[in-house]
Amino acid sequence: MNLENIKTLGELKKSGYQSKSIKDELRENLISKMMSKETVFKGVHGYEDTVIPELERAILSKHNINLLGLRGQAKTRLARLMVNLLDEYIPVVAGSEINDDPLNPISRFAIETIKEKGDETPIFWLHRNERFAEKLATPDVTVADIIGDVDPIKAANLKLSYADDRVIHYGMIPRANRCIFVINELPDLQARIQVALFNILQEGDIQIRGFKLRLPLDMQFVFTANPEDYTNRGSIVTPLKDRIGSQILTHYPEDIETAKTITQQEANKANAQKDFIEVPELAKDLLEQIVFEARESEYIDAKSGVSARLSISAFENLLSTAERRALISGDEHTMIRLSDFDGIIPAITGKVELVYEGEQEGAKTVAERLIKKAIKSLFPIYFPEIKKLEKQTDESPYDEIVSWFFNTEDDFELLEDYTNYQYQNELDKIKPLHQFLQEHQPNMSTDDAYFVKEFLLWGLVEFKKLSKYRFAEGTQFKDPYGNFISGL
Repeated sequence: MNLENIKTLGELKKSGYQSKSIKDELRENLISKMMSKETVFKGVHGYEDTVIPELERAILSKHNINLLGLRGQAKTRLARLMVNLLDEYIPVVAGSEINDDPLNPISRFAIETIKEKGDETPIFWLHRNERFAEKLATPDVTVADIIGDVDPIKAANLKLSYADDRVIHYGMIPRANRCIFVINELPDLQARIQVALFNILQEGDIQIRGFKLRLPLDMQFVFTANPEDYTNRGSIVTPLKDRIGSQILTHYPEDIETAKTITQQEANKANAQKDFIEVPELAKDLLEQIVFEARESEYIDAKSGVSARLSISAFENLLSTAERRALISGDEHTMIRLSDFDGIIPAITGKVELVYEGEQEGAKTVAERLIKKAIKSLFPIYFPEIKKLEKQTDESPYDEIVSWFFNTEDDFELLEDYTNYQYQNELDKIKPLHQFLQEHQPNMSTDDAYFVKEFLLWGLVEFKKLSKYRFAEGTQFKDPYGNFISGL
């Protein structure tokens, strides 16, 4: 029999439907998915061996959960994905404000309705997507918001005294009965509000303006918190922490491949951009390396964290920079250039918290340094290492490239308004660059080769083999000592 065709309590009883708590639902459906080798938390990467096993253990233990980690670590996403572990539909007494189970009613309304109508009590089926409630904890949240208050208008309309529990207006938590309830940034919740959660988590009763209601609410609580909140903005009061079964630490991606997967999944790439902008793998690696450098930078507040949203926004900016350039130059097809990375600076400056030294340097300067450091970090992975202290007599694989710049009479410039053809033509002029690439990256695709050539030039600048001058129209590369010698 199709459950959705069941419309009354009598039909529900005849169907043999068995009620179960939300924590049992989550546990049983998790066990079922694990036994069938199904991926439970789809779209979450880098947590396969760390966070997800701990989360699964917490669900099997039927615990309320606190996800503790810096911003941009998919805490809220994990909580939302738990909805997929709920039964597809559950029965609810029609008209109930708090999703009463017809077989186990807890509100006065539902109990009296069933007493009056018996097996004819109407029911409806609530889909699992409707069983998720979320509240961002802010200092202005009140007990009335999350638990409830006496409603004088209801009392007047129904001609009830304030001693009657029917005058109560339920808050968010009772209305989320039989649901997953997420409180984001829990330490921001005032201590007195946190205290109000004690009994709900432990005994299931709530107090509203002197009414002590025995409402055994059936809920799965998931809290999220940022470690910095414990010291800077507030803290989770100890008795509340004691009532949260499992505290799970989240983290940022531990390698570039995982970070790339997340960025590509989340970046809002317009179809038009996908069609005519090529993004070399090295460009994707470089973008993620910039974020890794930001997390290690002495100019950026490590306690605040560097969100995964930085790389997502930066990738979107990178594509848009290339798109704008192509629109201006009239190219129907283009590829990311290293100079396009200047376009991601607004995404960086808007998403990092600078320490005092960083403020002194300036946000734009810090962002530019991160790009340079990322180039320097990735350079030895692709090309022979350049040692800090090299003797002038030592031969270097880069000598021919540097000599080309020393001997060339014209300035070598890569201008912003170059078409794709002009850009490639300019880089092709440096013959040793092409030979070097064939020797050290023989498997490099033709499409990626031009970005890698430009990357090589920027890398040589960072290792002081060449000098670079940035100006409004583009970038100029020179031999670092050529001007000085020719001047002599």
